[in-house]
Amino acid sequence: MDAQDSMSPLSVAQIYRACPEDLFDFEVTSELGSLDLLSSHRRARDALDFGTAMRSEGFNLFVLGQPGHGMHDMTGRFLAERSHHEPTPPDIAYRYNFDDPARPCYLSLPTGTGRVLSADLDNLVDELRTAIPAVFESDEYQNRLHELKQAMGERQRDAIEAVRREAREHDILLLSTPNGFTFAPAADDDKMMSPEDFQKLPDDDRERIEGTVAILQKKLTAAIRRMPRLAKQLREQVDALNEEMLESAIGTPLEELEERYANHEGVLAHLTAIREAILAHVGSFIEDEPDIPPEAVFSRCHLNLIVDNQGTDGAPVVYLDLPSHQHLVGRIEHHVHNGTLLTDFSLIRAGGLHRANGGYLVLDARTLLTQPGAWETLKRVLRAGEIRTESLEQAYGLISTTTLEPEPVPLDLKVVLLGERLLYYLLCEHDPDFLELFKVQADLEDDLPRNDENLPLFARMLATQAREAALRPLDRSGVAAVMERASRLADDQRKLTARHRALGDLLQEADHWAGQASAAVIAREHVEKAVSQQLWRAGRLRERSFEQIVRGTLAIRTEGHEVGQVNGLSVLTLGDFAFGQPTRITATARPGAGQVVDIEREARLGGRIHSKAVMILSRCLAGRYAPDTPLSLSASLAFEQSYGGVEGDSASVAEACALISAIARAGIDQRLAVTGSIDQYGRVQAVGGVNEKIEGFFEICRARGELNGHGVLLPTTNVEQLMLGNEVREAVADGRFRLYAIADLDQALTLLTGLPLGEADSEGRYPAGTLNAGVMERLAAFHEAVKRKAEGNDGDEGGQDEEVDDHDG
Repeated sequence: MDAQDSMSPLSVAQIYRACPEDLFDFEVTSELGSLDLLSSHRRARDALDFGTAMRSEGFNLFVLGQPGHGMHDMTGRFLAERSHHEPTPPDIAYRYNFDDPARPCYLSLPTGTGRVLSADLDNLVDELRTAIPAVFESDEYQNRLHELKQAMGERQRDAIEAVRREAREHDILLLSTPNGFTFAPAADDDKMMSPEDFQKLPDDDRERIEGTVAILQKKLTAAIRRMPRLAKQLREQVDALNEEMLESAIGTPLEELEERYANHEGVLAHLTAIREAILAHVGSFIEDEPDIPPEAVFSRCHLNLIVDNQGTDGAPVVYLDLPSHQHLVGRIEHHVHNGTLLTDFSLIRAGGLHRANGGYLVLDARTLLTQPGAWETLKRVLRAGEIRTESLEQAYGLISTTTLEPEPVPLDLKVVLLGERLLYYLLCEHDPDFLELFKVQADLEDDLPRNDENLPLFARMLATQAREAALRPLDRSGVAAVMERASRLADDQRKLTARHRALGDLLQEADHWAGQASAAVIAREHVEKAVSQQLWRAGRLRERSFEQIVRGTLAIRTEGHEVGQVNGLSVLTLGDFAFGQPTRITATARPGAGQVVDIEREARLGGRIHSKAVMILSRCLAGRYAPDTPLSLSASLAFEQSYGGVEGDSASVAEACALISAIARAGIDQRLAVTGSIDQYGRVQAVGGVNEKIEGFFEICRARGELNGHGVLLPTTNVEQLMLGNEVREAVADGRFRLYAIADLDQALTLLTGLPLGEADSEGRYPAGTLNAGVMERLAAFHEAVKRKAEGNDGDEGGQDEEVDDHDG
């Protein structure tokens, strides 16, 4: 107790920085105006301003922040505000490529034009679907077609009749038979001469007739050979008629559209192609069983509008929650027809890159990296500056099936990745393309300075969160309580956490408890109840762990003195909940060759940082007690009843104290626990989780009985991180629980052993009864024992070196 009284414990003001309510000039937060949540992240906001303004290639953005920052909300709001003042991009459509159907043509249309053009083309098809059959069923068409056929029939008949008349002049008849035409001599009654009469004719007459028939046969053959040419002429005339009639049906509606879209070259090209395609497939509208049905012709006239920006206010901001390959670049769907997969330009579907083109595409970096091929697809698109819609199998050449290859869409957007800092630095390290494509990092703050300038800002931020979530306003006590909680979440009295999600959750829970109490505003008691309920819900495993200690299953002493044993403090983290738990650290000392055995490392339960801490500890002891001579010591350190891994250096002060206690046989006060890291010169360094460690030991001591001189030793550099719970503060105020800030190992040893350290005289001797004197005396005994053993081994030929046991106890 004398040693504890020689050092002043920390006061309540040192272990908790309260937020005075009189700092606020409002009664409730509803009086405060809203605030952009990014205002507290000036560095990140400047980066976002720069990245969105830079139009050069590769200046895409990566927003860095830890979970709980609310990156999606803050970034989304910034981009929405930014995009509101930017031009709305054009619509994107695909049309049928009449020259190469496998390569649909990309069509860029002014904003809002896509929907109008699509409707116009639909109306055009509906009109042609009625007008074209009507024109071919009209009397005009039928009459003209009949005239053409009649005129051609007459020309064919005239050719035959000319041969018939010439034959008749030579007394020869031209007869029609089922097999064609034939010539026969005529009798006096203009009838066909019988073969018997023909044979009775003089030879000269028969020869004359036969010669004339031969000449007529040639003329008839020539006339018949002209028939296909005449039929071709008829077909040409009919085709010309059909085209003329078809042109009369489609001309007017097409001309109206051409006049309406005279300033759009792509639309005019499509209308021209429609005209040519309909005229080229006239047979589809007049034949009973055409090769291409009319609907197949009409289907090529429509427009596949994949991005319609009508109604978009400014540039689009698209968040893609599942950034797979297809969701990025789009997909080409298929339908089954007679067991065959078929597709066409109308089955092209837009991806997130299409919808965000001309604006911003927001992606979660972790989700993107877990989707097969998605990261490489995004990089390829950004490098090429165009969106190529193809399946992942096509992209990697894994299929040979014929499919569509739509014309690539030019790319003009900013990609904004959201992710943890670890992902950002891993990508920088392992992907050489990353920094070429994402040149702007927007690093969100983890915490904010807790000063007079930021307190009003933080209050407005809370007011904004409460207003946007439709919660009750906070009064001044509620704002002060949330700020104190924000300092605890930041583990720093001089900081306020910038994790908006955690604060938003706290406000919503506090609002719930305010509603349960029928309160009009959120006050301190509602915030404190929300915090206590959060801890209660997550505390089952903590209670089970503490129960094992209180019942003695885990041997932790909180009374009396023990040699070589000290209460260390550790932190267990389960999800987003962490709690402190004391750990019994023991040490043994005996004569040896200066080795400190880390049992955790030997058992492969100690991590690399812990192993490093033990090495530093052993060098600290050697430099402290044997600067000029070998340290004749064999020591061991262990975390008792620890069956999991041990990592970190926060127990090195406790290990040093346990080891010195074991050497000097000086008891350590078990009412105290220790946390802190040590360097080679015995200085105590800061550690993490100090609040949880203190509260964990406090709970154990309180559960075992009345608090009486119990406390914790912590590094001086950790004092400003203390934001302890109300029960600990009350115990400290009453003097039942004490916290000591230590700067070096000497202070820790003085408090734990209650013995003076003593200062060495000119010969290096310490005053009797001091702790250092006990250490030096014991080490000298170890040295003598080692020396005697070495001399015994020298006289014992063939003997083996063995470690010297400390039989003196």
